[in-house]
Amino acid sequence: MTTMPDRRHALMSLAALAGLAGCGALGGGPALDAYELRAPAAAPVAGRSLARDVVVEVPEAGAALDTDRIMIRPNPLQAQYLPGARWTGSAAGMVQTLMLRTLQDANAFRYVGRRPLGPGADYAVVSELTDFQVELREGRSTPLIRMRLIVRLVREADATVMASRSFQTTAEAPSLETLAIVTAFNAATDALMDDLARWLLARLGAAPRS
Repeated sequence: MTTMPDRRHALMSLAALAGLAGCGALGGGPALDAYELRAPAAAPVAGRSLARDVVVEVPEAGAALDTDRIMIRPNPLQAQYLPGARWTGSAAGMVQTLMLRTLQDANAFRYVGRRPLGPGADYAVVSELTDFQVELREGRSTPLIRMRLIVRLVREADATVMASRSFQTTAEAPSLETLAIVTAFNAATDALMDDLARWLLARLGAAPRS
């Protein structure tokens, strides 16, 4: 049961964040502190190495997510941004980097990169980033980090979609402080990247060591 102090705290948080810059106010203003997310420290390691090249494309993302600002949703229909902070790159570009580093650390493939070394790669990881935000919830005093990535594994030789899956994860931040929010983002991406890497390795015949 939600207590009255918790509900009051949540409402005060919503009111405080109502003044954040909206979607159109992304340029100008003072310099913002920059944050980046790191690939999992203990990424899954392949059971065997494959002589295959894999290209990881930049995820598609809507306009609200295709920015270096840290997005907050006070409600499902509204996008605002955390004041005083930004990512070191766009959310989609950062997720691409996380996928690359996680797959490289798996030691499963001959090559993993943003583009093929030669005329074409053996496989491409094509994805769409649909959620990458902080959510404020009525009746809760703490924000929720939500991520969702739709992934397709494509065989480049004939553009066949070999497998597809939606990956989702959440993490709760203890407060609305920037570092607490970024730390929760990092915990969420750790879980999502681990799940993604295990799925890709299994689909390509290099299931991770148990």
